[in-house]
Amino acid sequence: MIKTGIGFDAHKFKAGRKLILGGVEIEADAGLDGHSDADVLTHAVMDALLGAVAEGDIGKHFPDTDSKWKDAKSVELLRAVVAILKSKGYAIINFDVTVMAERPKLAPHIERMRAVLAEYAEIDVDCVSVKATTVEKMGAIGREEGIAALAIALVSNY
Repeated sequence: MIKTGIGFDAHKFKAGRKLILGGVEIEADAGLDGHSDADVLTHAVMDALLGAVAEGDIGKHFPDTDSKWKDAKSVELLRAVVAILKSKGYAIINFDVTVMAERPKLAPHIERMRAVLAEYAEIDVDCVSVKATTVEKMGAIGREEGIAALAIALVSNY
């Protein structure tokens, strides 16, 4: 059986934090605010994967009320999501994610993001798509208040 899932996440910028996207640290004047490392790209992917197998969302598995997840690396949480999928008899076929941000420019980092995500998801890099776009200065993202990401994942039982 093949299943799909969709994931979305958004975080506002916060000074004094590292910007982590797709498990890659990106030089920026501010990072994203969150309980973990606030990696919106990886969070969207995890929600898409969990949704595909009807396992809720990352808040169910890694609640921000639990100090255990404080400053957690999201790619490590992705590894745990992969274990959940495996325990249910599913494997990732592929996932595709679009990051929405006015800044910083992400094109120079996309290939590294794909490689890191593929490693933690335990899939081939050719099964990982990462794209970036702006929102043409519209809304909170356009006003450079934060970053959002939307992902879709395809999984199959084996």
